[in-house]
Amino acid sequence: MNEKYKAAVDIGRKILESSSCDYAEIRLSSSVGTIISLSGENVDSFTLSESVAGSVRVLVNGSWGFATFNDLAGLEKFYANAVYSASLLNPTEKSIVAKSKTVHGEYKTEVLRDFMNISPDEKFELAKRYNNILKNSESVQSTRVIYRDVKTEYTNINSEGSFLSFDKSYCGISLASIAKRGAVIQPFHESVSAYSGFEIVENRESLAEDVVKRAVDLLDAKAPPSGTYNIIADPKLSGVFIHEAFGHMSEADFIYENPRMKDIMVIGKEFGPQSLNVYDDGTLHSFAGYIPFDDEGVLPNKIPLIKDGLLSGRLHSRETAAKMNEELTGNGRAISVMRQPIVRMTNTYIDNGEYTKDDIFASMDDGLYAVDVIGGQTNLEMFTFTAGYGYLIKNGKPQKMLRDIVLTGNVFNTLKNIEMIGNDRELFGGLGGCGKGGQSPLPVSFGGPHIKIRDVLIGGRG
Repeated sequence: MNEKYKAAVDIGRKILESSSCDYAEIRLSSSVGTIISLSGENVDSFTLSESVAGSVRVLVNGSWGFATFNDLAGLEKFYANAVYSASLLNPTEKSIVAKSKTVHGEYKTEVLRDFMNISPDEKFELAKRYNNILKNSESVQSTRVIYRDVKTEYTNINSEGSFLSFDKSYCGISLASIAKRGAVIQPFHESVSAYSGFEIVENRESLAEDVVKRAVDLLDAKAPPSGTYNIIADPKLSGVFIHEAFGHMSEADFIYENPRMKDIMVIGKEFGPQSLNVYDDGTLHSFAGYIPFDDEGVLPNKIPLIKDGLLSGRLHSRETAAKMNEELTGNGRAISVMRQPIVRMTNTYIDNGEYTKDDIFASMDDGLYAVDVIGGQTNLEMFTFTAGYGYLIKNGKPQKMLRDIVLTGNVFNTLKNIEMIGNDRELFGGLGGCGKGGQSPLPVSFGGPHIKIRDVLIGGRG
């Protein structure tokens, strides 16, 4: 902690000790990072950056005031500005916040190889080596490698007397190949990231080889005939499904602001088979969604969203917990100290069931195996996802490879149609992160085991 940063922290604590606001918090950060981006034969960018930033958020008579700054020496002025701006507002619905216990803690990412001790040249050579692997096919038209690391000293203090700090190291890499044959263009990518040291991106040659192989193999794949299928979703697709189609609906601001969702998302309502358990857990160390505390100074928990098939919880900020008269969950998150916390997921997943992967495949005579995910969209309870690739299943065995697998449906019907849940849960996190309210990419993880779902609508060839 340099002297200017330490002085700002000390000033912030004194300000909040004498604060007369209903609630006030100060967040400060100092970051150093590297971004390397390669595209084909080109170096798109090679950026070494340093930054300091801070924000003040206050609640005065039901109105929020918020001020951001890069000049740590002006903290007292910015606090006064936030209080003044709050005093000018007269909202029709006054904001309230749930109180939390006073907490103190200092946290630090455990790393095997500190990327701060790795030279820029070594980072560049690593990215270049992976890029060369990604180009290792005549069918590959272009490639893309993005390496990113950032070390941040983050301090969160509030008027409840809490003082929290997180010396965090975040590192990751994204690998993509774009294959082409005639008019067919087929991209494929993989990404890994975590609160970790340089070790998270080392020895990923096999991952790069898988990426280029998958892109080339998909050139020969065909889209499945459209129709209704029994499907098996792999752990990544099941994770993205539960994050996008259900997790966002579990964020309490979404429920509070949508009267129709209030009627649907009733605690205790049956949402799936008794074997279905879904959690959001910010306490899982190393994963991309790990938070030792949220951006409102609240400690995270393992939150059961669905327990034994029944809706059992939702995710809260201080404000939504107060408005809905429910317990804090530690899910008030912001993409940086320059943005205000909103309700966000952390590590969201379907928990293990009782079946092995072999059990699930053996149970399916004919169907479809959907693997990985390219992207998707949701509209309230309706979803559309495109799997990365897949296979037809005949007599319990994967057959020919497929692409352009578009899954569409109603999330509540789909959850109830889950027939088998595997015992091979995996969690995934990448550089892409999650987007909401103009704040993206926020580090999160998602995952699950293999799951079998009946009657899923698949778009493809007519």
